[in-house]
Amino acid sequence: MADHANSEYIYDWNRASSPAIPPGTRVLLNDETLRDGLQNPSVYDPTIEEKIEILHLMESLGIDSLNIGLPGAGPRAAAHTEALAREIANNHMKIRPNCAARTVEADIRPIIEISQRVGIPLEAATFLGSSPIRRLVEDWTVDHLERTTEKAVRFAVNHGLPSMYVTEDTTRTDRDTVKRLYSTAIRNGARAVVFCDTVGHATPQGAYNLIKFAVDEIVEPSGEKIRVDWHGHNDRGLAIANSVAAIAAGAHQVHAAANALGERVGNTPMELMLVNLRLMGLIDRDLSRLKEYCEKVARATHTTIPPNYPVVGHDAFRTATGVHAAAVVKASKLIEPPASPVAPQPPDFALEKSIPEKEPDRVPGAEIVAAAPPTPAPKPKPVAHAPAKPAPPEVFPAVELPGRKPFSPPKRSTAGQTAQAAPSASSQAGQATGAQSYIWVGRYARRDKAQEAAKKMEDMSLPVVIIPRHLPSGEAFAVFTGPYNDKKIGGVIERLKAQSFFGAHSVSNPLVAQNPARK
Repeated sequence: MADHANSEYIYDWNRASSPAIPPGTRVLLNDETLRDGLQNPSVYDPTIEEKIEILHLMESLGIDSLNIGLPGAGPRAAAHTEALAREIANNHMKIRPNCAARTVEADIRPIIEISQRVGIPLEAATFLGSSPIRRLVEDWTVDHLERTTEKAVRFAVNHGLPSMYVTEDTTRTDRDTVKRLYSTAIRNGARAVVFCDTVGHATPQGAYNLIKFAVDEIVEPSGEKIRVDWHGHNDRGLAIANSVAAIAAGAHQVHAAANALGERVGNTPMELMLVNLRLMGLIDRDLSRLKEYCEKVARATHTTIPPNYPVVGHDAFRTATGVHAAAVVKASKLIEPPASPVAPQPPDFALEKSIPEKEPDRVPGAEIVAAAPPTPAPKPKPVAHAPAKPAPPEVFPAVELPGRKPFSPPKRSTAGQTAQAAPSASSQAGQATGAQSYIWVGRYARRDKAQEAAKKMEDMSLPVVIIPRHLPSGEAFAVFTGPYNDKKIGGVIERLKAQSFFGAHSVSNPLVAQNPARK
């Protein structure tokens, strides 16, 4: 392995041996978003204006080709297909269009007509089922499939269409049938062949084996210049890995769709193929509009991008874990400031959702927010009409909530009298052992809900103080404070959750503070 493959601080095991895909290998991408992607049962078929916007985003990402529809499906499909083809022709776009069709003349003829009207070639992606289980259901023979293949490919080629021959469910089709059908297609003029994992059955090894067999046993013996394509689905979550394996075995082009849209759980995700190929050094394209592409497709199809989705999800480059957030902050301090006068953006932390590492003496379910140290608690001032007394042991430290002023627990009124909340025996024991205090904040959409929670706590007679903090928005905080080693605290929280005081409302996480008085 070359020394330059790693840096002083990162050892890259991805480069510990020769790559499966040689450097410099040309990889093409065919976008199925506007055809196969729209076959998902939950998507909305976009307007033609939206499809044209998506088309231009594909062009900006350097995607090589796209399927612009199946015009034989009906008038609307034909109109949209022609509009997209015309947009490509009028703007002299580099992206190459193709159209899907069954291996019947009725589906191929609309492609011929659109191609002639618009004045650009449209590759005809003619497909048919081939696996033994499909042949059983349809009562087909291999002889019938061979005759159908010959007739469809020859019809497309004789009418000036480039021919892309496709079999469905290739990954579950026997060797002899695969070889027989694809050899027939090539003999009749097909110059692109597509091998499909239609039901997401394949593993990376299976994808590699199929493509390797096709290259060695079908394509090379033909003596023709044939483009080999891989079309995969993501039913087992292996679409990206299968696509990479197919390229390693000799595939020239991979089919994919934005946001992994498509039948059932979808196709290979185009955005992740672009990013992975870029990171592998196999493509060098401007991906600055990748997020815009994904979001536009999501809006147009009335689908959502999960927040934890790789690369373009809302949380893809955010951290909410205390240990991770602290490490990022430390690392950012080691980076020299850039020469540019524009200051770098700080790391993005979801502080309200931080999750701690487990520590043995903390409240079950408690979490730590990785934030700046809280403001130390101010010493209580003496009451005006009484002599000053030394401050009692601090049980409830003042804590600065993010974006709000520090506060200390006020005195509470019980039966019309004012009294200072007395620490419980367990709280005093915690002070003696130097235990940390915690503050657990429950946020309620309405003030009456916070007051209701406070009343429940009072009824339980547990060693916790509740302080409703009303906000101008109508929301309210109920703040529960106490020492960490008070084992009843965990029970308090669990009771409140069981009674749906927390389950029915948004809850912010605890803020943990070291009480300076206990050091």
